[in-house]
Amino acid sequence: MKNHVFRPLLVVIGLIVIALIFRFFYVPKDFGVHERGYMYGWYRQGNIEDWRNFSVKYQGKDSCSGCHADKVENISKTPHAIIQCENCHGPAMEHPSNPPKLVIDKSRAQCLRCHSWLPYPSSGRSQIRGIDPDKHNPDVECVMCHNPHKPSLEGLT
Repeated sequence: MKNHVFRPLLVVIGLIVIALIFRFFYVPKDFGVHERGYMYGWYRQGNIEDWRNFSVKYQGKDSCSGCHADKVENISKTPHAIIQCENCHGPAMEHPSNPPKLVIDKSRAQCLRCHSWLPYPSSGRSQIRGIDPDKHNPDVECVMCHNPHKPSLEGLT
């Protein structure tokens, strides 16, 4: 074999050997082990206890309805019904004990995540009423005029 073919072939074989040696020492022994035998996956049996001790940050709308049934009921009749409370109010974590009060993101950027007008008629986003943020009350928080719990023209405050 010629040198111009043989040398790159040795380099590739050497890189493969290095990768396999690195994999042998770096990948945990229980990585990818399942009931059906040894296979690769993003599962590690030794990691189960870590996930049991992991505290959940987002609780979902059902956890809010226990204390805030009126708000959840009101918003369920609006186009915002599909949005989880924590999208605007932040993660509930262990609320009401920690944190005792959720921080509400009243920033303009929060509303513009969905309500900035996009010129894509075939997108599902085209069904959402959008605005041009440079022309529609620039530098004013949306909640100064709009109530997010009553997101309609009747909900203007």
